[in-house]
Amino acid sequence: MMYKNNDKEAILALSKKIMVGGVNSPVRAFRSVDATPVIAAKAKGAYLEDLSGARYIDYVCSYGPLIFGHAPDFVAEALAAALKNGTTYGFTTAAEVELAEIVTAAYRGCDMVRMVNSGTEATMSAIRLARGFTGRNKILKLEGCYHGHCDSLLVKSGSGLLTQGVPTSLGLLPGVVSETLVCPYNDADAMEALIKEYPDEIACVILEPIAGNMGVLPPVDGYLQRVRRITEKYGILLIFDEVITGFRVGYHSAAGDFDIVPDLVCFGKIIGGGLPVGAYGGRAEIMTMVAPLGPVYQGGTLSGNPLAMTAGIAALSRLRDHPETYDILNQNAAYLEENINAAIEKYGLPAVTSRYKGMFCLFFTAEKVKSYDDVLKCDTSLYQRFFTGMLNEGVLLPPSQYEGWFPSTAHTEEILEKTVAAVNRVFAQCSTRNKGDKVKG
Repeated sequence: MMYKNNDKEAILALSKKIMVGGVNSPVRAFRSVDATPVIAAKAKGAYLEDLSGARYIDYVCSYGPLIFGHAPDFVAEALAAALKNGTTYGFTTAAEVELAEIVTAAYRGCDMVRMVNSGTEATMSAIRLARGFTGRNKILKLEGCYHGHCDSLLVKSGSGLLTQGVPTSLGLLPGVVSETLVCPYNDADAMEALIKEYPDEIACVILEPIAGNMGVLPPVDGYLQRVRRITEKYGILLIFDEVITGFRVGYHSAAGDFDIVPDLVCFGKIIGGGLPVGAYGGRAEIMTMVAPLGPVYQGGTLSGNPLAMTAGIAALSRLRDHPETYDILNQNAAYLEENINAAIEKYGLPAVTSRYKGMFCLFFTAEKVKSYDDVLKCDTSLYQRFFTGMLNEGVLLPPSQYEGWFPSTAHTEEILEKTVAAVNRVFAQCSTRNKGDKVKG
């Protein structure tokens, strides 16, 4: 059944009856901000329009992949041409090979790549490969870094800093969770202490080189370099999850920025130009362990989908040929950082900003955020008021305190100025309420 623009309430009601929570991914339910979910209808450039016709400046931008904004013409035209030839084949295409060539040429140490359909599939497959290559069972992840919803990664730390993981979801086998170790992000001492307890049992360390799933947390100086040294010392494979950072922070991704060569890397989002895609890759000696060349199995009928490959080629080729794109991304995020910092000082709110190049975040806490524990100190009720106020101003932010903002090249100076003006108006409201009885917005 088709719904007209004025049928938003009908869509919401029906969605809750026939879709779990009315959504296909939990954050879309807007529960953490106690708001009615946005039902997207269309988007172009920096703007997203909902089913009722309301138009928003969008800083979610599908959580990172839309570097050029929504529906850039050059991607849409490439997709329209590819669509005429079919949507899926179940056979290899030239587009798969071309995108793989672009990715491996741009990422040092990534000799070979395997396309998949999501970031979760990429990290799951990379971990299986690390175990197969090393012959070890345990893995180590960093608290606050999210790598998708496969069983071995849905864990958090227990009561101590150095501990085996505890499940964050029902349905996880105790034996699987017991093989996952967790330690704090940005604490290399804690990591090495934990590894020393299991020196010959850990197959891999997996981390986001720039944390992007608890807000935006850059690594402290020297952290990633030391992680690389530690993993090499103990024969542990280092996996960079660059699902968010890959090709966004620079054409050579975070690994290029920090001059580090991980053993394996996971991609998603951006390499599909806005279409569903994922990939994992690494050194040839590791990747040749994957079937059909080796004994580590992984496959998928829709892997390397021709439409996703076409969009990815269009997006990555544009980034390769127009490096000034990154200057625009960085300038846009820096503008937000500078002006929102000024507003924080003006209105005296307990808030701090965090930015790495084109990735930006606003935390409602008075102290600088460097770890997951710091993130948990944020005032989520204050973020809720801020989110609601900005939504009323026509600015769409992530419906969670723990997500980053992703300005695109489509966010013009005029749009950024409108955003900052809206931030100032909403901060004024939040500041008044924060000094009073903390009435919820």
